[in-house]
Amino acid sequence: MTVTDTDTEEVRIIESGKNPERFARGWHCLGLLKTFQDGKPHQIEAFGTSLVVFQSETDGSINVLDAYCRHMGGNLAHGSVKGDSIACPFHDWRWNGKGRCSGIPYARRVPPVAKTRAWTTLERNGQLFVWHDPQGNPPNVDIPEIEGYGTDEWTDWTWNVQLVTGSHCREIVDNNVDMAHFFYVHYAFPRFFKNVFEGHVATQFMNSTPRQDIVTGTSYDDPNSTLSSEASYFGPSYMIDKLVNVANGVTVETILINSHYPVSPDSFVLQYGAIVKKLPDLSDEENAQMADKFVDGVTLGFEQDVEIWKNKARIDNPLLTEEDGPVYQQRRWYEQFYVDIEDVTDDMTKRFEFEVDTTRAVQSWEAEVAENLKLKQAQQV
Repeated sequence: MTVTDTDTEEVRIIESGKNPERFARGWHCLGLLKTFQDGKPHQIEAFGTSLVVFQSETDGSINVLDAYCRHMGGNLAHGSVKGDSIACPFHDWRWNGKGRCSGIPYARRVPPVAKTRAWTTLERNGQLFVWHDPQGNPPNVDIPEIEGYGTDEWTDWTWNVQLVTGSHCREIVDNNVDMAHFFYVHYAFPRFFKNVFEGHVATQFMNSTPRQDIVTGTSYDDPNSTLSSEASYFGPSYMIDKLVNVANGVTVETILINSHYPVSPDSFVLQYGAIVKKLPDLSDEENAQMADKFVDGVTLGFEQDVEIWKNKARIDNPLLTEEDGPVYQQRRWYEQFYVDIEDVTDDMTKRFEFEVDTTRAVQSWEAEVAENLKLKQAQQV
């Protein structure tokens, strides 16, 4: 939208719209499996409701139900696990993993309609997923297995969780196509940047080098180091990022998980963690420390993003240049998860590729670093 000011020049007006009340269709990661394998019920706020997650004592499976008992509204997350069921703390009604009432100790029979909502789950890569679909359809896509996970060649997951309020999930997904913010926010020089969207997968390919400090001219790491990244969203909320970092003559392979699930239309839980391929010359403890150090850097990056999200406006009509990447095309891809399955159109899922020319950006950033360094040296004379 544009309006005219007193000088008859057009002025761009932000169209902000409203965050959708509907939550995305797809697999959503709730966290690491081991978090829910302690014999206790866990309450999760997600999709505008409350869930209870518990592990069956009989077969070890993880189950997810609506949190509130269909009898008198007791909170099952405050109850206890008994056999293959979760027992309500109010009247001890017991609900199994399929959502059926499996017993009422004080009653002669269980009402035939005693059923609560059971959520479809997936245990993969040491993580727990639930399937969300407003239409109630079964899963039509899968989460890939991560090669190497669970073997002696890789470390275990590090894992971080934080609640982000005042923002919609779309904000984090937009980063997938945003080349320029890697320099201004994340201290990186993107040298190659490309996006590919196809089906339910959106991938970002990036090669980068360390950004020099625009004041001191120094790098934060080996100035000759390189980082290659292949980051794919499998559905609306779960990204697997395969990273290869070469620094000081050492090659380090890392798998980063960037995932989230919605709590409300304007809040979501951000989760991220990593495993690192062990270096043979290091002990298990040293390899674990290496993974922790990597995630410390990732944590800083997400904290920087969150600070941006907390203070920015929702904008449905962003004003873009070619170097801003295919924001509108990715949003069209993302829209497929917010419409009924029969309303998904070909332009949401057909293959689309776009490579950003980073030449001018790199030249501009290097010139900025050089100019600031020159000014600093002049001030020291």
